[in-house]
Amino acid sequence: MSTSTKRQTAKDTTRVALAYFEALANRDVDALVACWRPGGVDHFVGDVELVAPHEVRDYFTALFQAFPDFEVEVLSTTADSKQCAVRWRAQATFAGPGPFQGVEPTGGGIAIEACDVVEVADGQVVANHAYVNQADVARQIGVLPPAGSTMEQRMTKAFNGKTRAGRRVAAAGDLDRVADGVWLLRGGVPREMNVYLIEDDGQVTLFDAGIRIMAPALVTAAAPLGGIKRVVLGHGHVDHRGAAPRLGAPVYCHPLDREVAEGDGGRSSWRPELLKPHARVLMTRLLEWWDGGPVSIDGTIDEGEDVAGFRVVHIPGHSPGQIALFRESDRLALTTDCFYTLNIETTLKGPPRIPHRAFTPDYEAARASILKIAALEPSAAWPGHANPVVGDVRAQLERAAAAG
Repeated sequence: MSTSTKRQTAKDTTRVALAYFEALANRDVDALVACWRPGGVDHFVGDVELVAPHEVRDYFTALFQAFPDFEVEVLSTTADSKQCAVRWRAQATFAGPGPFQGVEPTGGGIAIEACDVVEVADGQVVANHAYVNQADVARQIGVLPPAGSTMEQRMTKAFNGKTRAGRRVAAAGDLDRVADGVWLLRGGVPREMNVYLIEDDGQVTLFDAGIRIMAPALVTAAAPLGGIKRVVLGHGHVDHRGAAPRLGAPVYCHPLDREVAEGDGGRSSWRPELLKPHARVLMTRLLEWWDGGPVSIDGTIDEGEDVAGFRVVHIPGHSPGQIALFRESDRLALTTDCFYTLNIETTLKGPPRIPHRAFTPDYEAARASILKIAALEPSAAWPGHANPVVGDVRAQLERAAAAG
C-alpha cells in the first residue's frame, strides 16, 4: 500500500496569501489568526517580530482599534511553490480610540504602499516578511515632521551637530595627509594618538588602531578612501590595539606580538613604579580607558614583508614584536613607538627619545631599534604619538639613542 502527498504549487501559496489579506481587509482578527501556523513569525522588517498566534492577535487587535477604518487593497502577487510576494496599499485614519505602539491617536491619515512576502506550508502561513516604510508612516501620523519641512531641517541640523561633536570627542581632529597615499588621524584628548591610513588597492590599510573611542572616527575617515581593508598593528599595546576589535577588519601583527595583542596588551611586562607618582595614577586610569580589549589576530607579518608598498622592519624593545613600515620611494618611516616625541610624565613635546622604561621591557633593544631606523636615513619618521621627526632625521635619532 502506498501513500502520496499533494505537492504544493504557486497557486496554493497565492490562495493562502490572498485569504490572509482578505482577513486584513475585513479587519477580522480571528480569520487572520486562523491563517497562521502556531509558532510562525510575522517579521515587520526594521520594526517588530510577532509569534503566532498570540502576538499576531494582539498586534492586529491594537492596529484595528487605533485605525478603525483600515482598508487594504492587493495590487499584485508573484508566487512560487513556497512563498507569495504581495504588493499592497492601505489607507486609514489614526482616530483611535486605542493607541498604537505607545502613540496616542493623532487624527492623522495614512496612505502607504508596501510588500509582504508570505511563506506557506500545508495550507498555512508559516512566516511573513513585511516591508513597510515606517518612517513614512511616522511622518503621516505626525510623530515625525513632514519631509522637507522646516522642523525636519531643524532636527537634521541638531542631529548632525551632535554627530560632529561625537566625532570630535572620538577623534579630536581631522584626517591629515602625511605623504602620497598616506593619511593620519590623530585621536584622543589631547590629540596624541596617531593612526595611519595607507592607500591599498582601492581601500586603506590602517597602521595601528589607536584607542577604543577612535573606532567610529576611523571607520568614517576610511569610508571615502574605500573602507578598511585590514589593520596592521605596529605593536599590541592597549593604546595601539584599542579600536581594532570594533573595526570589522582582519588584524595582523608580528608573530612575537601576537600574544601581546591577543592577551593583556602588554600590561604584564610594564613597570608603572618607574613613573612619577602623579603619572602612575593618571596613566593607570588612562590605559584602562583606552583599551578595547584583546584582539583576534588573523595573520602575522615579519621582517622584510611588503605592506601596501612599505617594507616591514622589526624594531623590538618597547614590545617584542614591534614593527615599523619603511617606503623606499620617498624614505618615509612609520615607526609606532620606536621613539617618543612626547614626555608622557609632563605631556611636553620635544626631540625624539627612547620610550619610557616603565613601558619598555628591553631598553637596550629599544636603543638598537632606534639606530636601525636611523640607518635607513628616513626623510621623515612618524611615530605612534605626537609629532614626527623631520629634517636631519638620522642625526636626531642617533642622539636619542645615545642619550638613553
